[in-house]
Amino acid sequence: MTPLLTADRISRTFPGPPPLTVLHPTDVTLHRGESVAVVGASGSGKSTLLSLLGTLDRPTTGTLCVDGRDVATMGERERATLRATRIGFVFQQFHLLPTLSALDNVATGLLYAGVGAVERRERAAAALDAVGLAARRTHRPGQLSGGEQQRVAIARAIARTPDLLFADEPTGALDSVTGEAIVALLAGIAATGTTVVVVTHDAAVADRFARRISLRDGRIVDDHGPGPGDAR
Repeated sequence: MTPLLTADRISRTFPGPPPLTVLHPTDVTLHRGESVAVVGASGSGKSTLLSLLGTLDRPTTGTLCVDGRDVATMGERERATLRATRIGFVFQQFHLLPTLSALDNVATGLLYAGVGAVERRERAAAALDAVGLAARRTHRPGQLSGGEQQRVAIARAIARTPDLLFADEPTGALDSVTGEAIVALLAGIAATGTTVVVVTHDAAVADRFARRISLRDGRIVDDHGPGPGDAR
């Protein structure tokens, strides 16, 4: 199976003095439909790896390819289009616009994906339905619980039907019961064919994903799980 994403010896060093290397040369291959947990202690390089794989940041060294295409050969506009159309992001902070309804918050996420206004709202409604919030589409963030707000953030990410979905500590601000529901939702998204990569420090969360990548001091120390395309 052709990899969806391949990272070859990517690293990230921030200028000093002295320079600080937070991710040493690292190899990662992601296939379609994988569910992956990236685990490690605070400062191990988890979020940095996610930012590089999601093209939010550029590696200091190495090569990142999506469908065999070197991202470094793309102009900034093409990289932005890649993120807008093929990559979804979910963060610990929900980043919802407080004056907009849940439906409009999700639809706004499609503004830069080249989708017309009517289709934006149709896809936003379908995404909210997929995360169980069809009845809350007119509510603003302040009228929603923390778990519901995180579901809106997930709906915003999946409305663009991404090939890749990256989530950085998506349950960190939630209670355990709500967090479990969010983890189950993310694991289920992988079963639809989207590659889901979740950064977490929580072993119980990581156990819900088929593959686990462990980092320590900016290096991958373990990478195990089922083969490509196997999600649970």
